[in-house]
Amino acid sequence: MTALSQLTWITSSYSGGSGTECVQCAHAETGTLIRDSKWVGGPVVRVESEAWCTFIRSLRQGTPSA
Repeated sequence: MTALSQLTWITSSYSGGSGTECVQCAHAETGTLIRDSKWVGGPVVRVESEAWCTFIRSLRQGTPSA
């Protein structure tokens, strides 16, 4: 498994405009990883790739995800 520090973390463009509420995600072999950009050493949530794609698709369409 790739070390968290070696992954490419992407900051959400929908996070707070003041830069105080940023969510980051990275794609890994085991799924999509999500963390708080202000606490990079803190907890990381892993979401299955299919679930993440469904979530993102629903955001783009403006519909709630199941």
